[in-house]
Amino acid sequence: MLHCMTSEPEQQIGVGTQDAFQRLWTPHRMAYIQGENKPTGPGADDGCPFCTLPAKSDEDGLIVKRGEQVYAVLNLYPYNGGHLMVVPYRHVADYTDLTAPETAELAELTKQAMTALRQASGAHGFNIGMNQGTVAGAGIAAHLHQHVVPRWGGDTNFMPVIGHTKVLPQLLADTRTMLAEAWPTA
Repeated sequence: MLHCMTSEPEQQIGVGTQDAFQRLWTPHRMAYIQGENKPTGPGADDGCPFCTLPAKSDEDGLIVKRGEQVYAVLNLYPYNGGHLMVVPYRHVADYTDLTAPETAELAELTKQAMTALRQASGAHGFNIGMNQGTVAGAGIAAHLHQHVVPRWGGDTNFMPVIGHTKVLPQLLADTRTMLAEAWPTA
């Protein structure tokens, strides 16, 4: 019988009864769970983060690309590394309320996001979509945003299935820089 040589688990104080599990702490998720940065109402002046982000620098706001009608920004609570959103500058909730130029640029920046993610991270595929309304799962229903989530073969493992935790291998600031550098110029 073969035995793998492994080191003893590091003693972790305060985790209860010692067992063979290491703990992966994700305290930043508590901000999402508690609703931090959520608007207090449906208006643009009700603390909408998508309305305030464009006033920040690209680095501070995690903005990857700015267009005339829409911008691309990393998701603070990503499903996968590189998860970004394409967001109109105008505070609008429903896709059918976009103007023709907003709709066209949202589509173009989505295509550019896919190109940048393939270039920067070798994404194999994508989940692209928007949740329209709170009942459809929109975390910020008052301001339309389209998700672009890169996917790789085998990127779903036991962590999200059993542990309800995503392991992201890169800091958001580093991901923003990588994608901004890979963004197509034309």
